[in-house]
Amino acid sequence: QVQLVESGGGSGQPGGSLRLSCAASMYIFRFNVIGWYRQASGKERELVAQIATGGSTNYAGSVKGRFTISRDNAKNTVYLQMNSLKPEDTAVYYCAAGIDFHTTNHWGQGTQVTVSS
Repeated sequence: QVQLVESGGGSGQPGGSLRLSCAASMYIFRFNVIGWYRQASGKERELVAQIATGGSTNYAGSVKGRFTISRDNAKNTVYLQMNSLKPEDTAVYYCAAGIDFHTTNHWGQGTQVTVSS
């Protein structure tokens, strides 16, 4: 069974940076796409960024140019570098693995990110 464990959440200031990590319990390249999603209080879960085995990426418009997703297959880990943070980035961030960009088969437990001054 795939286990995805997120870490690196916490508090940040507007304009600051945080880096999230998603460690997989098995070789992540078995799943073609690893993605980050987020859910703010009272809102639906939304896509943040995805990365495929070959390196193709997909970003939500609200984070494009500020967030960068990357993967280290040797460490079975996917990262989300978040720069130029905004208060509206406050949410629980989830890591998910899927067979393609439109499918999520496994979810992590989530990590809280709070952006405030």
